Amino acid sequence: MSAHQLILVLDFGSQYTQLIARRVREQAVYCEIHPYTLANDAELAQLRAMKPTGIILSGGPSSVYDADAPTINPKLYELGIPILGICYGAQLTAHLLGGVVRPADKREYGRATVRVRASGDHAGVFRSVPQGDELTVWMSHGDHVDAIPPGYLHTAESDNCPYAAFANIAKKIHCVQFHAEVVHTPRGAELLGNWLFGVVGAAGDWSMASFVDESIAKIRAQVGPTGRVICGLSGGVDSSVAAALIHRAIGDRLTCIFVDNGVLRKGERDYVATIFRDHFHVDLRVIDAEDRFLKAFEGVTDPEKKRKIIGYEFIAVFEEQSKTIGHSLASGEGAKFLAQGTLYPDVIESVSFKGPSAVIKSHHNVGGLPERMNLALVEPLRELFKDEVRQLGLELGLPQHMISRQPFPGPGLAVRCLGHLTKARLDVLRNADAIIEEEIRAAGLYESIWQSFGVLLPVKSVGVMGDARTYEETICLRAVNSRDGMTADWVQLPYELLGRISTRIVNEVKGVNRVVYDITSKPPGTIEWE
Repeated sequence: MSAHQLILVLDFGSQYTQLIARRVREQAVYCEIHPYTLANDAELAQLRAMKPTGIILSGGPSSVYDADAPTINPKLYELGIPILGICYGAQLTAHLLGGVVRPADKREYGRATVRVRASGDHAGVFRSVPQGDELTVWMSHGDHVDAIPPGYLHTAESDNCPYAAFANIAKKIHCVQFHAEVVHTPRGAELLGNWLFGVVGAAGDWSMASFVDESIAKIRAQVGPTGRVICGLSGGVDSSVAAALIHRAIGDRLTCIFVDNGVLRKGERDYVATIFRDHFHVDLRVIDAEDRFLKAFEGVTDPEKKRKIIGYEFIAVFEEQSKTIGHSLASGEGAKFLAQGTLYPDVIESVSFKGPSAVIKSHHNVGGLPERMNLALVEPLRELFKDEVRQLGLELGLPQHMISRQPFPGPGLAVRCLGHLTKARLDVLRNADAIIEEEIRAAGLYESIWQSFGVLLPVKSVGVMGDARTYEETICLRAVNSRDGMTADWVQLPYELLGRISTRIVNEVKGVNRVVYDITSKPPGTIEWE
């Protein structure tokens, strides 16, 4: 994104690093996250070449006195680039430049109050806050700065942290012990804006409209004047937005393949076809592979085996159908590019300070396709967060009801239908899930909830309907709120809504006589049951 000013976030392992980047981008300033090691080589050559307008040093779990504490080349502070140190980044700055960092007598984790000691244009992050004012902030540290480096100004304090903020005005280096990037610091966005626009002099020139223009140019340059791209379209937000963007760039040289694998939501096939074939006039090939997938699922109840079957069969169907539409992919002729909806968090995770997270569940994607089919990847969304992808979708003209869709797992209903996967059981779940969505939309809650769905349990119980005894299965309703899916809290849905959902499912969905509500957060549970 060299067309824009760049704010570089150096990651020291903080759980909030992605939030820093998102908060910067929310102020129309482009930002990237890189591991701190970018700044510890002798000449800082790679960092210099990126020409950052400003640098943010993130927090992290280490102490600057740990034997293996992450550190950087002190020459970074002499480059003349504005720097903002947050938490560990502030402590490291003090440590490297002649200050003193010590274990705090009383550690601070949670809300705290800081008093501003310097204000006005020379106060950097506090330029809009009157001197003497108190701010609620979020602290998370065991060490604190006990003495600031020579030549630095003391700009804020708290009862437990004497140097809650300090700065070298001339060198444009500003440090805060607290986390301005989290929502628990109410004026955090304002403080970051003070640094971005008052210290860095950021232009605020990054927008979805400019991203579209630049991405189209990039796609055309990568694919060339005659290259063809194929895209596995799932109907989810990411693949839909990627397809719409690529279609705008190369038109009918994009072919989308939608595989109906038998574990989709009710009406999903027609929904996707209507939007992409009828509205955007994309070359869309809809493949009915339901029988094939259901046959492969016979006798399988283990969730990991279900996921692997879906991945294997998807690749097989994709290869077969691609060849029938004139792409001799195995030989490298015809289409030479595969579109994927990779997002920025996926990119960060692969190169982050902490490295890839432990695998809790395998993820269904088309990761095996490029190697097997000799295709180069086109990933137009790899610089965006999820909320930015939704903004981009609106910019491209995708309908609001598609952009606002809740996340849907790659394995689909296969991981929401516990036990054996048969067409009959999947239809039960599809119908119950449709009722859940209808009622939550009718209550005006759909777009405010991260995910809401039904799970069909292989648990039968006795019931009474009319004068007859029933012995049927159970639907579990799940509704959670989350920012990114990494953690989640269950939603306290109104009792009246729960009652309507339960009554409709039991009355309208044959095969269900009981509805329960899952009130487990993540952790300890996961959002999906399998």
